Amino acid sequence: MTIKHSLLAILAQSPCYGNQLRTEFERRTARIWPVNVGQIYNTLERLERDGYVTRGATDERGHVMWHITDAGRREADSWLTSATPRADARDDLTAKISLAISLPGVDADALLATELRAATTRLSEATRVHAQEDNPLSALVHLAAVHRANADVQWLQAVQAAAMTVAAEPSAVDMQRPRRGRPKKAVA
Repeated sequence: MTIKHSLLAILAQSPCYGNQLRTEFERRTARIWPVNVGQIYNTLERLERDGYVTRGATDERGHVMWHITDAGRREADSWLTSATPRADARDDLTAKISLAISLPGVDADALLATELRAATTRLSEATRVHAQEDNPLSALVHLAAVHRANADVQWLQAVQAAAMTVAAEPSAVDMQRPRRGRPKKAVA
């Protein structure tokens, strides 16, 4: 989720001032993604530069009201009606485990055990918080955390089971320098 698209989706409902947008964003995401009000204003300025919002008049308390443009409304609608790209395997945990398994001198088994304990703790905590939640929106957000933690636990257990076959020989860094420039084209 991007802050940009979230702000546009909120502004599609009603003009808002910066701190109001921050509050609405946090409320609508069950406060799991706190955002700095400075980031809100920086994003609004970029959205204004790109033609998605306009700066309106100030209200009686001096707040600058922001309004969505037709282009901004189309961008928000597109975001809200299209699938969200996922990073798939590209995440910090995957990269860390993959590096640990492949580097000589790293105790990958110990790291896997540490990460599995942490993931199991996250799963227990997320499950506890989800079970206690009475707000349907917050429950939905916390259920996602339960599923992500469960997926981490399952993946780490699978890596532990396969670790011996995955990296029977950790490899040293390839010290051969890569060639500079573009590869030579094949002569036809």
